[in-house]
Amino acid sequence: MGKLGKKARKFAKKNLQSVLKRQRKVKSFFKKKASKRDERAQAEDSDGEREEKYSGRNNEVEDFKDISLDSVFAEDDSDMDGDDSDSDGYLSEDTSCSYNGETRIENHLEEYNGGDDLSVQNKEIHLELAKKMKRLNNLKAKDPEFAKFLESNKEHLQTLRDEENYSDEEESDEDGRESTDKMGNLSSSTVNSLCELVKEQNNVPAFVRLLNGYRAACHYGSESPTIVEDSHTFCKILTFMLHEADNIFRKILGISGSNDRKEAILELKNTSKWKTLKPLVKSYLRSTLFLLNEVTDSQILAFALTRLKASIVFFAAFPPLLDRLIKISVHLWATGKGTLSACSLLIIKDVAAVFNSNCFETCMIKAYKAFIDHCKFVEPVLFKHQQFLKSSFIELCSQDLQKAYSKAMVSIQQLAKILQLGLRTKKEAVKKICSWQYANCVDLWVAFISLNIHDYDLQPLLYTIIQIINGVAVLFPGPRYMPLRVKCIQWLNTLSESSGVFIPITSLVLDILEYKIGKEGSKPGKDFSFSSAVKLPKHWLKSRNFQDECVFSAIELLAAQFAQWSYHVSFPDLATIPLIYLRKFHEMTTIESLRRVVKRFIDQVEQNIEFVRKKRDEVTFSPSDQQSVESFLQLEKCGGNAPFTKYYTSVIEKAGSRNLLMNGKISSLEQKKSKGKRQQTPKNAMDVDLAVNAEGNSH
Repeated sequence: MGKLGKKARKFAKKNLQSVLKRQRKVKSFFKKKASKRDERAQAEDSDGEREEKYSGRNNEVEDFKDISLDSVFAEDDSDMDGDDSDSDGYLSEDTSCSYNGETRIENHLEEYNGGDDLSVQNKEIHLELAKKMKRLNNLKAKDPEFAKFLESNKEHLQTLRDEENYSDEEESDEDGRESTDKMGNLSSSTVNSLCELVKEQNNVPAFVRLLNGYRAACHYGSESPTIVEDSHTFCKILTFMLHEADNIFRKILGISGSNDRKEAILELKNTSKWKTLKPLVKSYLRSTLFLLNEVTDSQILAFALTRLKASIVFFAAFPPLLDRLIKISVHLWATGKGTLSACSLLIIKDVAAVFNSNCFETCMIKAYKAFIDHCKFVEPVLFKHQQFLKSSFIELCSQDLQKAYSKAMVSIQQLAKILQLGLRTKKEAVKKICSWQYANCVDLWVAFISLNIHDYDLQPLLYTIIQIINGVAVLFPGPRYMPLRVKCIQWLNTLSESSGVFIPITSLVLDILEYKIGKEGSKPGKDFSFSSAVKLPKHWLKSRNFQDECVFSAIELLAAQFAQWSYHVSFPDLATIPLIYLRKFHEMTTIESLRRVVKRFIDQVEQNIEFVRKKRDEVTFSPSDQQSVESFLQLEKCGGNAPFTKYYTSVIEKAGSRNLLMNGKISSLEQKKSKGKRQQTPKNAMDVDLAVNAEGNSH
């Protein structure tokens, strides 16, 4: 049958029943398929949306739980204890030994990592090796017997290489190290004679033997047997080495005692003197760090830190030991007290100054983390030490304001992020934000900004921290959070005074006076340290003490702000609204002692208003003349002649005495208990001798 023409095909498509049926089946089949796909797609989309919404909520909670104040500083805290293990043993006392094994390895490493020329040579060697490997593979493919021969001798070659490497390691170890079996014990008379040889003649073999004794003394109790015979020898070696080691190293290397530049050591790195002396310096530094990590007596630690401070420049040649020094010093700074903390701070500051950008960030980050970890709780007994940590950290930051500014911005942004998450999920916010850790972190950066804002442009930090403080005060408006609210207002007053920017606090202060007192408000409550809490116990809200604290705190906070602006041309306008509210409060209050306090404050403010108004009426400049407004009453301000100035001084004195009295009552019992804990007796007679010797040498 021949093919249909064009017109016949068109007619068949339009009119034949068989063709129409087939088309209808195909259309219905594709419609069903499409509808099923659409339904599945819609179901998957809706499920996906639900999952996204659900996971979004969970992610918020997880982010909130995982977030911490120091999580933004992803800094490696790992201590490189395993570094340079070859120098952790005893030094060889063989006079013919010049530590060639170690210097040989160092020279090899220096040659291997010696710049761009060597990298080009390495590439050429790799290319040549690749060509030879290609030829070898071709030979294997051509000659199967040759390939079998190589495989059969492969294991034998490997064993020969291992034996050779092992023997080399043994030789290198024997070159520079000795076991305690080969060394004789050190008696008191032997140590005295060695000390004389080192002092008078700079005798290196005698100094090496003393270094071995020093290492044994520092590791006393952790290793056995020991070459130190008795406690007197133990004490003599430690005191001599800590006193004289730095001077001996500097004499041999020709470095003056006043030279604290790290370049002085780096320049000597390739000299024969340094290559000979390097194992001795490393042994001394490692042993001293081990001593600092093991000893618990604060006098011994302070003495060792004081002496090690002179040798900081030698750490330039040993970066892993420098990291360990920073870690130990920061730990002692945070956990120690008094002289020990001060000595540790000096080490941290010197490291940051000598090694500049290399170590400043490390010191700052570790100190910041240590401060946060040790300020989770505030007690009257610990308050002085926590204030020292805060002021010393700010002192450290002042050494490099540019880098400290960037870290401060990161930390403050982290505080803002936590506050934002807290505003979304309030239950978690109460635990996270209403804590002394968060409050002390804010307090730290408030103090940092207040100290440096006059000399540096810290306006972005100032604006952000003000927003955070206002957010915290608004987030916790209830009476139980009054201590935190008072702290927020104090921060705002501090920032306003240091920056010269007006920060309104009136509404926050007047809210404190609106707290309702319970039915038992006339009864005195139990003694409670107001300064060591961010949240009050419920029973205290019903006491007379709470009402007194509300009034006294409001007066003190308003007095602080009014004292700052008491000479300003706008003082009468600033004081108008607080005076209206305080007059109403004075009329409604029935407690006579509180009425007297409020009445005196109102009278003093009114006197200052009259004083400023009289002076203001005499001027001829307009309010738009900024320069004249700023110079208004500047002479009177320097003389302190305003009526409100003397009143504010008396308010501050009374507030200080009231806080001391309250904290004294609370902490008296805690101090008695802590005295027993603080007076730790040394473990043995050696620690007693060391403590007495360290105290005598420090004087």
